[in-house]
Amino acid sequence: MASERPILLVEDNPDDEALTLHALSRNRISSPVVVAHDGVEAVEYLFSTGSRAGQTLPPLPAVVLLDLKLPRIDGLEVLRRIRADQRTALLPVVVLTTSREPLDLAQAYRLGANSYIRKPVDFDRFERAIGLIGHYWLELNETTETVARGAY
Repeated sequence: MASERPILLVEDNPDDEALTLHALSRNRISSPVVVAHDGVEAVEYLFSTGSRAGQTLPPLPAVVLLDLKLPRIDGLEVLRRIRADQRTALLPVVVLTTSREPLDLAQAYRLGANSYIRKPVDFDRFERAIGLIGHYWLELNETTETVARGAY
Protein backbone atom coordinates (compact mmCIF):
# COMPACT_ATOMS: atom_id res chain seq x y z
CA MET A 1 0.00 0.00 0.00
CA ALA A 2 1.43 3.38 -0.97
CA SER A 3 0.07 6.86 -0.78
CA GLU A 4 1.55 9.66 -2.82
CA ARG A 5 1.32 11.83 0.29
CA PRO A 6 3.75 11.21 3.14
CA ILE A 7 3.13 10.29 6.73
CA LEU A 8 4.51 12.91 9.12
CA LEU A 9 5.91 11.16 12.19
CA VAL A 10 6.62 13.60 15.02
CA GLU A 11 8.71 11.62 17.49
CA ASP A 12 11.70 12.61 19.61
CA ASN A 13 12.59 9.15 20.93
CA PRO A 14 14.96 7.39 18.48
CA ASP A 15 13.83 3.94 19.67
CA ASP A 16 10.14 4.76 19.14
CA GLU A 17 10.99 6.26 15.75
CA ALA A 18 12.80 3.09 14.69
CA LEU A 19 10.00 0.87 16.03
CA THR A 20 7.36 2.90 14.19
CA LEU A 21 9.27 2.80 10.91
CA HIS A 22 9.83 -0.95 11.32
CA ALA A 23 6.15 -1.52 12.14
CA LEU A 24 5.06 0.48 9.07
CA SER A 25 7.36 -1.62 6.89
CA ARG A 26 6.21 -4.92 8.43
CA ASN A 27 2.61 -3.88 7.71
CA ARG A 28 3.50 -3.17 4.05
CA ILE A 29 2.80 0.53 4.42
CA SER A 30 5.17 1.97 1.86
CA SER A 31 4.13 5.62 1.96
CA PRO A 32 7.09 7.92 2.42
CA VAL A 33 7.64 8.94 6.04
CA VAL A 34 8.92 12.36 7.04
CA VAL A 35 10.27 12.41 10.58
CA ALA A 36 10.27 15.53 12.74
CA HIS A 37 12.23 15.06 15.96
CA ASP A 38 10.49 17.79 17.91
CA GLY A 39 7.59 20.21 17.67
CA VAL A 40 9.65 22.94 16.03
CA GLU A 41 10.72 20.63 13.19
CA ALA A 42 7.09 19.58 12.68
CA VAL A 43 5.84 23.18 12.47
CA GLU A 44 8.73 24.20 10.20
CA TYR A 45 8.00 21.28 7.88
CA LEU A 46 4.25 21.91 7.67
CA PHE A 47 4.45 25.68 7.22
CA SER A 48 7.90 26.19 5.60
CA THR A 49 9.09 28.43 8.42
CA GLY A 50 12.33 28.72 10.38
CA SER A 51 15.03 26.55 8.81
CA ARG A 52 12.65 25.86 5.88
CA ALA A 53 11.68 29.49 5.30
CA GLY A 54 11.41 30.36 1.63
CA GLN A 55 11.03 26.75 0.55
CA THR A 56 7.96 25.60 -1.32
CA LEU A 57 5.29 24.25 0.96
CA PRO A 58 5.49 20.45 0.99
CA PRO A 59 2.47 18.34 0.10
CA LEU A 60 0.23 17.91 3.10
CA PRO A 61 0.80 14.59 4.84
CA ALA A 62 -1.88 11.94 4.57
CA VAL A 63 -1.76 11.72 8.36
CA VAL A 64 0.31 13.12 11.22
CA LEU A 65 1.42 10.69 13.93
CA LEU A 66 2.06 13.07 16.81
CA ASP A 67 3.78 12.36 20.09
CA LEU A 68 2.82 14.73 22.91
CA LYS A 69 5.96 14.85 25.04
CA LEU A 70 8.27 16.71 22.67
CA PRO A 71 11.14 19.15 23.23
CA ARG A 72 10.98 22.82 22.22
CA ILE A 73 7.26 22.80 21.31
CA ASP A 74 5.08 20.07 22.80
CA GLY A 75 2.61 18.02 20.80
CA LEU A 76 -0.45 19.88 22.08
CA GLU A 77 0.97 23.17 20.81
CA VAL A 78 1.78 21.55 17.44
CA LEU A 79 -1.83 20.37 17.26
CA ARG A 80 -3.08 23.85 18.19
CA ARG A 81 -1.04 25.38 15.34
CA ILE A 82 -2.20 22.75 12.86
CA ARG A 83 -5.85 23.46 13.65
CA ALA A 84 -5.33 27.26 13.61
CA ASP A 85 -4.14 27.36 9.99
CA GLN A 86 -6.72 27.09 7.21
CA ARG A 87 -4.42 24.96 5.06
CA THR A 88 -3.92 22.30 7.75
CA ALA A 89 -7.10 22.66 9.82
CA LEU A 90 -8.60 19.42 8.45
CA LEU A 91 -5.35 17.43 8.38
CA PRO A 92 -5.80 14.05 10.11
CA VAL A 93 -3.81 14.01 13.34
CA VAL A 94 -3.38 10.85 15.40
CA VAL A 95 -1.87 11.43 18.81
CA LEU A 96 0.47 8.50 19.43
CA THR A 97 1.84 8.80 22.94
CA THR A 98 2.82 7.05 26.13
CA SER A 99 0.90 9.61 28.18
CA ARG A 100 -1.77 8.22 30.44
CA GLU A 101 -2.70 11.68 31.74
CA PRO A 102 -6.46 12.26 31.48
CA LEU A 103 -5.78 15.96 30.94
CA ASP A 104 -3.60 15.21 27.89
CA LEU A 105 -6.35 13.04 26.44
CA ALA A 106 -9.06 15.66 27.03
CA GLN A 107 -6.91 18.53 25.76
CA ALA A 108 -5.89 16.63 22.61
CA TYR A 109 -9.53 16.06 21.70
CA ARG A 110 -10.48 19.66 22.59
CA LEU A 111 -7.77 20.85 20.20
CA GLY A 112 -9.08 18.66 17.39
CA ALA A 113 -7.13 15.40 17.46
CA ASN A 114 -8.77 12.80 15.24
CA SER A 115 -7.59 9.95 17.44
CA TYR A 116 -5.64 9.38 20.66
CA ILE A 117 -3.69 6.14 20.93
CA ARG A 118 -1.45 5.07 23.78
CA LYS A 119 1.65 3.33 22.50
CA PRO A 120 1.51 -0.33 23.50
CA VAL A 121 4.65 -1.44 25.34
CA ASP A 122 4.61 -4.91 23.78
CA PHE A 123 6.16 -4.81 20.27
CA ASP A 124 3.63 -7.19 18.71
CA ARG A 125 0.75 -5.03 19.96
CA PHE A 126 2.61 -1.88 18.86
CA GLU A 127 3.16 -3.33 15.38
CA ARG A 128 -0.51 -4.27 15.12
CA ALA A 129 -1.59 -0.82 16.28
CA ILE A 130 0.64 0.90 13.70
CA GLY A 131 -0.72 -1.40 10.99
CA LEU A 132 -4.31 -0.58 11.92
CA ILE A 133 -3.55 3.15 12.03
CA GLY A 134 -1.79 3.07 8.67
CA HIS A 135 -4.40 0.99 6.89
CA TYR A 136 -7.26 3.04 8.26
CA TRP A 137 -5.86 6.52 7.53
CA LEU A 138 -4.21 5.64 4.21
CA GLU A 139 -6.72 3.18 2.70
CA LEU A 140 -10.14 3.60 4.28
CA ASN A 141 -10.42 7.19 5.42
CA GLU A 142 -11.88 9.71 2.97
CA THR A 143 -10.33 13.16 3.13
CA THR A 144 -10.97 16.54 1.60
CA GLU A 145 -7.98 15.77 -0.66
CA THR A 146 -10.03 12.97 -2.28
CA VAL A 147 -12.74 15.47 -3.20
CA ALA A 148 -10.21 18.10 -4.33
CA ARG A 149 -8.61 15.58 -6.75
CA GLY A 150 -12.00 15.02 -8.35
CA ALA A 151 -12.31 11.42 -7.22
CA TYR A 152 -16.06 11.88 -6.91
